[in-house]
Amino acid sequence: MMSISGYKTGYVAIVGRPNVGKSTLLNHLIKQKISITSRKAQTTRFRIHGILTDAHSQFIFVDTPGFQRRYRSQLNQLMNRVVQQSMQDVDVILFVVEAGRFGHEDELVLEQLPNNIPVILVINKTDFLTDKLQLLPFMQKMANLFDFATIVPVSALQNKQLSDLTAAIRNHLPENPPFFTEDEITDRSERFLAAELLREKVFRQIGEEVPYSVSVMIEQFTQEGNLYRIHACILVERENQKAIIIGKQGKKLKDMATQARKDMEALFGSKVYLEVWVKVRSGWADDAVALKSLGYE
Repeated sequence: MMSISGYKTGYVAIVGRPNVGKSTLLNHLIKQKISITSRKAQTTRFRIHGILTDAHSQFIFVDTPGFQRRYRSQLNQLMNRVVQQSMQDVDVILFVVEAGRFGHEDELVLEQLPNNIPVILVINKTDFLTDKLQLLPFMQKMANLFDFATIVPVSALQNKQLSDLTAAIRNHLPENPPFFTEDEITDRSERFLAAELLREKVFRQIGEEVPYSVSVMIEQFTQEGNLYRIHACILVERENQKAIIIGKQGKKLKDMATQARKDMEALFGSKVYLEVWVKVRSGWADDAVALKSLGYE
């Protein structure tokens, strides 16, 4: 039973340029996969809350899309707006950078950081540093750029120093009772998570260009006892993209659907019957009505 006296609860935004490991960090902090990952940048498109509850604190992590200005579609503008709004509505900000690397895209995010909210610099992927002696000079360089509340080097993938990170965050959380129950890990629905798990498989299996023209819509989501029936549609912008996703004799689409179904069964703790189609919907990434129907706000 949690003691409410002295209990701390707050919202923690995770921000950074694309592909620094924000979603991996969230998944490892809460010890459950709710945010999709791939090696491709801009995999995350939505603001997703991941909840970690212990005897003394409740951390409500806000995973955000990678902030960047390379693409100018309405979809990308919406994602950048999500990042900016997320940094105004939280108690703590985690600014995630890659160990030994700080470039123009990182600077763009740094420029967005507010001065009235504690910002913790998270130096991720420390396991990738070939020379560990590079870490201290890099930390000093970063400390000169912004008045960070603290700096914590971590390896999210290897679960290294994550307890140090949560301890640092807790120092800046306000005293509040928990906002969610102990067994809740996200505020997102199972329907939303199903769409994201399928979209992840597209990002992981398809070449560089197609994923950015892809979205996933759940057309049917029902539960019958211990069985979920899910009908999903992968939206693309052109006919040739549809052929790429389906693959020869439908093999690529079947593989993606099988992998997504297994992840859904693991997350939901139930059997899943999944049917997937591919449809062409030209210009959806620049269509405000289409974006709203797909859940982009």
